[in-house]
Amino acid sequence: MQINLKNLGKRYNYEWIFRNLTYTFEQGASYAILGHNGSGKSTLLTVLAGYNLLSEGELIYTSAGTTITPETAYRQLSLTAPYLELVEEFTLLEMIGFHSRFKPLRQNLSHEQLIDRMGLQKAKNKFVKDFSSGMKQRLKLGLAIYSDSSLLLLDEPTTNLDQEGISWYQEHINQNKQDRLVIVGSNIAHEYSFCDHQLRITDFHTSVRK
Repeated sequence: MQINLKNLGKRYNYEWIFRNLTYTFEQGASYAILGHNGSGKSTLLTVLAGYNLLSEGELIYTSAGTTITPETAYRQLSLTAPYLELVEEFTLLEMIGFHSRFKPLRQNLSHEQLIDRMGLQKAKNKFVKDFSSGMKQRLKLGLAIYSDSSLLLLDEPTTNLDQEGISWYQEHINQNKQDRLVIVGSNIAHEYSFCDHQLRITDFHTSVRK
């Protein structure tokens, strides 16, 4: 997937979060959206995901030369973020089964194989509500990274992960970034060190006017 932004802007009430953002995200490349806390990184990711409506400008998705409507773009993307919730009443196996009904897994992975890759073998029949915060984050990342999606959006991906979890994230994102568009919202270097390009959201604050 390729995404073209043309004079994109987003505001809440009278406050502009960013404005006049023109940029192209190319298929097969990785991008880091950088900025301090509250600068608009998460807002931009949710706009790209179609979870948040833009206030002005144009957002164009294309795949294999064909334009994709914003209403159907969600079928080709995966998003993970600290504010997204899991269905905690499910066991791990049930959660993966539910998720894969909507987003098939990459490489024809079985549910058991995904559990192995996430390193959560001992928890496969455990309720998600009983997971630690680090286990929940690893599950969110595993579902996103291993979904068969051409666009991968990662917002603060190592939140709640210890050093072992961070190393796991770095290993698996590097193994699964090829032939995808990957966009990471972060201000922590180890989360986006693999990225080819950087976009500073604060560069689009200076032109903001109320």
